[in-house]
Amino acid sequence: MASYDYDLFVIGGGSGGVRAGRVAASLGKKVAIAEEYRYGGTCVIRGCVPKKLFVYASQFPEHFEDAAGYGWSVPEARFDWPTLVANKDREIARLEGLYRKGLDNAGAEIFDCRAELVDRNTVRLVGLDRTVTAGTILVATGGRPNPHAALPGHELCISSNEAFHLDTLPRSIAIAGGGYIAVEFANIFHGLGVETTLVYRGKEILGRFDMDLRRTLHETMEKKGIRILCHTIFDRIERRADGRLDAHLHDNGHLVVDTVMLALGRTPNTAGLGLEAAGVAVGPRGEIPVDQFSRTNIDNIYAIGDVTDRVQLTPVAIHEAMCFVETVFKDNPTRPDHDDVATAVFSQPEIGTVGLAEDEAVKRFRHVEIYKASFRPMRHTLSGRDEKMMMKLVVDGDSRRVVGAHILGPDAGEMAQILGIAVKARLTKEDFDRTMAVHPSAAEELVTMYQPSYRLRDGERL
Repeated sequence: MASYDYDLFVIGGGSGGVRAGRVAASLGKKVAIAEEYRYGGTCVIRGCVPKKLFVYASQFPEHFEDAAGYGWSVPEARFDWPTLVANKDREIARLEGLYRKGLDNAGAEIFDCRAELVDRNTVRLVGLDRTVTAGTILVATGGRPNPHAALPGHELCISSNEAFHLDTLPRSIAIAGGGYIAVEFANIFHGLGVETTLVYRGKEILGRFDMDLRRTLHETMEKKGIRILCHTIFDRIERRADGRLDAHLHDNGHLVVDTVMLALGRTPNTAGLGLEAAGVAVGPRGEIPVDQFSRTNIDNIYAIGDVTDRVQLTPVAIHEAMCFVETVFKDNPTRPDHDDVATAVFSQPEIGTVGLAEDEAVKRFRHVEIYKASFRPMRHTLSGRDEKMMMKLVVDGDSRRVVGAHILGPDAGEMAQILGIAVKARLTKEDFDRTMAVHPSAAEELVTMYQPSYRLRDGERL
């Protein structure tokens, strides 16, 4: 029987890799993990966590405005970008320390270096002049922003990575993209006082979300003062003599801004990992294809998280990590469950969603019922803010099961987490109807929409 230095070697110190390494080590397995940058991965270091902190910061101007309707006189506010960045950095450092502490307490060996595969059982620790072996190898290297190298002048642009570390806050910014990262940063920069333009090639922002959410958010963002240009793309970016940027659009439009940000998707982070040397197959986008148990075509090498390009969300990577440990180290083959994953877009207003959008439901079910409510949330009644909240339930008309739930408005992400339980449990519309409302709350609308707003049969609205 072959003898290896480790039972498990994890390449990548993000949420998925750290969870797999920590739990496997806590089971008494000999585990090592390597990360070339900082432990915590995209989510903790340059994604969800710092982004949410920036979202909070960007919401205060509206809070100050709304306070007047409730009797508060708020002195003129002043925002200091370096303070926000420094406080954010301190919190990220604290969280990274917790990730390291968890691994260390579990008994995992931590390497602060790049790791590359030599063969199916051997890993080279780059910069340490050392190779190690492992019975099982887990690749959890995540993804990286697409640099859009085909765009002339792309090197003059920033990605979401650099957005967290700008020396100064720009006066104006143009953001390319229509996904959740582009939309969230458009709202962040606008809230911080930056003149913001969003440029998107499609006909409507947030392509994979329910159309009612997309349209309503688009309208609300424009009312706030965010300029949204659809059906166009950047042709080239050029540096002006005054240091600003000329952003030339495909439709002959032209923007002059301080900063251009590219938020055009993310690419699986597999370049230079030695996958070819180990015989691991790679897909056309650089993703690692895996089976239902996250196993690659090499039976002792697994991959989880964004590097597999399945569902690019931190909780999904963590779930896949736990399934991996069950499968490999507990002799309990467990498949990750990617159905009905709740998610949020921290736009302003927020989106929370789980299950099928309306257009997806009509392709899957012959009879669909839509329950929809649009109203001014109570918090805006005294402030006078002209901003609507929207809630929508998508129901399979035959089984009566609620197959989709979508919210646009304050605290939508928090509500989506609870709705995720209901949709996952396959509850019916009657289960919602017999649930007592919490009053006064916005969420009570979810259990008081008794009559469908409209029905669809065979894809046609009745």
